[in-house]
Amino acid sequence: MKYYLVAGEASGDLHGANLMKALKERDPQAEFRYFGGDLMQAEGGMLVKHYADMAFMGFIEVVANLQTILKNMAFCKQDISAYQPDVLILIDFPGFNLKIAEYAKKNNLLVCYYISPKVWAWNQKRVLKIKKVVDHMFCILPFEVDFYKQWGMAVDYVGNPLLDATAAFKPDAEFYQHNHLPEKKIIALLPGSRKQEISRLLPDMLGVTEQFADHQFVIAGAPSFNVNFYTQFLGGKDIPVLFNATYDLLTNADAAIVASGTATLETALFNVPQVVVYKGNPVSITIARMLVKIKFISLVNLIMDAPVVKELIQQDCSPQTIAAELDLIINNKNYRDKMLGNYDELDVRMGHPGASAKTAALIIKYATKQ
Repeated sequence: MKYYLVAGEASGDLHGANLMKALKERDPQAEFRYFGGDLMQAEGGMLVKHYADMAFMGFIEVVANLQTILKNMAFCKQDISAYQPDVLILIDFPGFNLKIAEYAKKNNLLVCYYISPKVWAWNQKRVLKIKKVVDHMFCILPFEVDFYKQWGMAVDYVGNPLLDATAAFKPDAEFYQHNHLPEKKIIALLPGSRKQEISRLLPDMLGVTEQFADHQFVIAGAPSFNVNFYTQFLGGKDIPVLFNATYDLLTNADAAIVASGTATLETALFNVPQVVVYKGNPVSITIARMLVKIKFISLVNLIMDAPVVKELIQQDCSPQTIAAELDLIINNKNYRDKMLGNYDELDVRMGHPGASAKTAALIIKYATKQ
C-alpha cells in the first residue's frame, strides 16, 4: 500500500520512523511519502519537506510566519492529491494536520491520526471537528480514551511510542571515549528542537555551569542544526554539543535540565532526575494561560497528575531558579529519591512497548477493511 505521513517536529519524526518500520514489517510492499525528518528518511521512501522548515511555536510566532505555514499547507495538499495514497497518517502537529485532514476527507482519503491533539487541554469543542475529518484516532495517553468517549467518539489506545524507542535503544558502552568526554558526572542540557526555544532557554541553562564544578555539562543538539548554531550561545565556554546521541547522553547523565516537551518523558524513562524549563513569547504565554485548562506543562506531571518534576515557566525560569532546583536533585538524597520513586510509578502507568506495532496493525486493518 501507499502511505503518506505528515510529521511537523522532532518528536513526530521519531514516532513516524518507528511507525514506518512497523508498517514495513507487516506490509513488505509499503511505499512512503512524507513530511518529516532524518529518522523517517532513514526508513526509506521520499522525504518531501523537512520539519525544520515547519515548526513554529507559540501564537505570535505562528502569526509572524503565517505566509510560510500557508504555503507549506497548500503544497502538502497538492502533493497528497498527486500521490493518491491508500491511507493518510497524520502525526500530532494539530494546527497544520487538522487542516490537512479536512482536505483529505473532502477528497475521500482514509485519514488516520496518530498521537491525539491535546484537545483535553484547551478548546475541547475541537473534538466535534475531529469526529468529522478523522476516520481513526490512535491515542498514546490512557486518559484520552475516556475523554473522547465523553464526546461520543471511539478511539484506539495503543500505548506510548516512546517505550518502543527506548526499548529498541542500544547504549554505547564507550560513550565517554567516543565523544572525547572526561570521566566526570554529566548534567545533560536538552534545550529543545526549535530555534525559538533553544534561543530562549539555552542561555539560562548555561548560566548555571559555574556553580556545579564537580559535573560536566553536555548539550543534546537537535539534528536540524549544526554546532555553529549552538556556539553563539556558549560565550566561549567549552561545552560539547552531541548530535544523534540524546539517549546515550541520558543513559550517562546524573541530572538534566529539559525544555518542556516529549524530552521530559524520555528523561524520566531513563531515570534521570530533571528540572523542566519553558519560555515563550510573553503575548503567546498570556494567551495560552487564558485558554489552557491544565495544571502542568510537562508530560511527566500530566500523566502522574502531580508535581513530580519542578516546572520553571517564563519569569520563574532563570539561572538562579534552575541552579536551586538542580542543587536539590543532585545533593538532597531524600528529594532525589522521591523523584526517582515517582518515576517508578510512572513506568507502571506507561505500560509496555508495542505502540508502533499495534498502530501499524490497526492502520492496515482499517485500510484493507479486514
